[in-house]
Amino acid sequence: MRKFFYYFLSTVIIGCMIFFGAKYQFYLGEEASQTFEMIPYLIFVTIFPILIGMLLRLPKLIIEVKDKKRWTFDWLKLVAIGIPALYIALLPVMPFTLAGTRLLFAKEVMLTDNTTLITTAGIVFGYVLLDILKK
Repeated sequence: MRKFFYYFLSTVIIGCMIFFGAKYQFYLGEEASQTFEMIPYLIFVTIFPILIGMLLRLPKLIIEVKDKKRWTFDWLKLVAIGIPALYIALLPVMPFTLAGTRLLFAKEVMLTDNTTLITTAGIVFGYVLLDILKK
């Protein structure tokens, strides 16, 4: 019963974070359409899914921290899953860097405005970021 409340409380907290984050993202989008200042909106669209992915993994990480075991770092998962997911998640911000549109898939993402791909990649990276810490 205690574990049920732990998971239920975690779900409520994550749900509230998603709800208020979506409201703030909508506000930033409206502000960007009025002032033409896209940088705050793009930074939020990039970072918010990563935080959600971390929140999704956090309850299990807390349970794992309570066990007194030796920690390891899964480099393979970071390189194979984490870095490509981070690259895709950062694509909305990349055109404003020195590399600009010369990066792989940057033009395609800008032209199609594929927010589903970017959001999914951000969630995956956030989850993997806490999942690569193993006992």
